[in-house]
Amino acid sequence: MAQPKYMTDIGKLTRIPEQEREKLKAITEKFVFRVNDYYLNLIDWDDPADPIRKLVIPNEGELAEYGRWDASDEDTNYVVPGCQHKYRTTALLIVSEVCGAYCRYCFRKRLFRNDVKEAMSDVEPGLAYIAKHPEINNVLLTGGDSLILATPKLRSILQRLREMEHVKIIRLGSKLPVFNPMRIYEDGELLETIREFSDAERRIYVMAHINHPREITPEARRGFEALHDAGAIVVNQTPVLKGINDDPAVLGELLDRLSWAGVTPYYFFINRPVAGNRDFVLTLEEAYRIVEEAKARTSGLGKRIRLSMSHTSGKIEILAIEDGKAYLKYHQSRDDEYGKFMVLDCPKDASWFDDLPGSEKLWTKPRKKTAGIVSVNELPDMPQRRKRATPEPRAKAREQAD
Repeated sequence: MAQPKYMTDIGKLTRIPEQEREKLKAITEKFVFRVNDYYLNLIDWDDPADPIRKLVIPNEGELAEYGRWDASDEDTNYVVPGCQHKYRTTALLIVSEVCGAYCRYCFRKRLFRNDVKEAMSDVEPGLAYIAKHPEINNVLLTGGDSLILATPKLRSILQRLREMEHVKIIRLGSKLPVFNPMRIYEDGELLETIREFSDAERRIYVMAHINHPREITPEARRGFEALHDAGAIVVNQTPVLKGINDDPAVLGELLDRLSWAGVTPYYFFINRPVAGNRDFVLTLEEAYRIVEEAKARTSGLGKRIRLSMSHTSGKIEILAIEDGKAYLKYHQSRDDEYGKFMVLDCPKDASWFDDLPGSEKLWTKPRKKTAGIVSVNELPDMPQRRKRATPEPRAKAREQAD
């Protein structure tokens, strides 16, 4: 099938002036670059503030001192290599360190460092762990992008999970529905695989990452329809990002267009304080106001969305921010404190749970479950050598053949 051409050398992106490209090369030495020609064609190159451009083209603010590589301490969630178990009924398999393109705000950009190995091509230890833990009823395949895997590899993982009676839901974390929708609707084997393993009792969900309504092209809608016809349920999640979707009209349009396409609005997230993300940061109060105004513009279907922070201690839902107070509750909790209600002072400049005075008293910092994972927060800030942003030649050939 015809697939987009991928680019990993920003020096070859001639739509950007040469002088600017030279400046951006230094950024890609720290935070790798990857994009494809399909997605590049969505950019309005005459607009330097174009939101699609900001999503994938490096910005000089990425080198500003800010945040941590692993802002949610995911290293403490690993139970075996490649498998995280943070919440009682949910396990994550980190199956890929490659995406269709690399979002500049990505909270797992650490996976693309040459000196980090969290994604596993051999998922057997994770599958064995899940098989032994009947409390796990849903499994998320993520990374990286789960749909970047060659279809036979993906099928083998799905088949193993479906042999476990206690695993009812399988989730596929992916931005390919908008980065490369052709990979979905032109791959009959992929769609047949989903159809085989998604039924009325045990469903496959595709957890899409759509940040802006302009990503919902005719090709993307065709991909959604193919997934729906194959029996998958598609939902969407996105952080609220400064300069990209921090406009109630834009977010409201996104909620509408998702609902019209049959894609369930699932989460709006507060952007995690990850290294390189400073230019995307909004305060909690700004994000809350934007989301509430966006929800006022859409139907009840769009209003199902929740605004949350994926904190080390759990998913913290922002219920309201009024008169200098933040009203919060645990939507998910690492320590089984689901539903815990919290009222904290909210300074005007607070942009994360840890910025709220007194928040440190409400949770306990976790310990690692296995010593086999080295926290990227303990590594040098600069990767020791440049990460090759493309898959191994054989893996790349498989990807393009899908």
